[in-house]
Amino acid sequence: MDEVFSTEQLPRERRYNAWRDAICDCYVHVDVTATYPQNYRGFIRQAVFGNIVLTDVLASQQSIRRNARHISQLEKDCYYLQFILQGNLLVHQRGQSHVSNAARGTMFYATEQYELQGRDEVRSFYLELPRADFADRFPKQSVPVSASFDSSRGMGRIATEFCSMLASESDGLDSGARRQLGNQLMDMLAITLQSSNEDTPVLDGSVRQARLRSVKLWIEDRLTDPDLDLDDIAAANGISRRYLHQLFKLEEKTVSQWIWDRRLQRCYAELAKRDGRLITSIAYENGFNSSAHFSTMFRKKYGVSPRESLAI
Repeated sequence: MDEVFSTEQLPRERRYNAWRDAICDCYVHVDVTATYPQNYRGFIRQAVFGNIVLTDVLASQQSIRRNARHISQLEKDCYYLQFILQGNLLVHQRGQSHVSNAARGTMFYATEQYELQGRDEVRSFYLELPRADFADRFPKQSVPVSASFDSSRGMGRIATEFCSMLASESDGLDSGARRQLGNQLMDMLAITLQSSNEDTPVLDGSVRQARLRSVKLWIEDRLTDPDLDLDDIAAANGISRRYLHQLFKLEEKTVSQWIWDRRLQRCYAELAKRDGRLITSIAYENGFNSSAHFSTMFRKKYGVSPRESLAI
């Protein structure tokens, strides 16, 4: 995904104002009030899938408001649909309130006034869904303005996992594939909203799934680091090393196995481009620090050596 903005490299005292200037005033047109502005942090990453924009957002605890002034500046007529990976959010629109968390996704209309109240730091996927295209997927007059749905099971869980897959694999997809996947995702979301009418509570399994997605995204951002350490992963995500191992039992792999698999998958995709880059360079750029180790693991996973894969 392409990085739109991040506070990571900014001095702490400048982060909140920089976020408001770059994101709130220019990118999404909202007012924001941070609970702890002195400790603010956040980033926005984006990938486009045809008419859909998928955004990966981290933001400190805050309240967000869109009013008539902001709406007059908008160029898109769209719905927002969010999947929360970490944290809790309350969505207010048209006198209705929807809780959004690890087990509940929420949709709301971008070109009507709304308020979002973050109850803690929130990591989430946001989808911009073009209004006309998305409304065509519902029976006439039945598309909701705002709604919530169960993202812990059934179609909601499938849609959530699909978004995670698109976020992690977007860089390797061409525009045609992205457009097709975007249309499939809108079909999936329309079915989810039409079939979801139960207010499901947060279940422990749902929270663990969301926490796992969040940790995996954190790791994805750092797979190129050969010194990536399990203790660092646990500490950076606010969990113990023991709980980190428990989360990855959902993957039926150890944390280390998952990391090496993702590195190998990235290397395989890079080799498939056949762009003349050295095999050892690709391996080192994806977190390996030994060409022999890379070749051994590559052959074990794919049945051929890295060089042999170039002839396939």
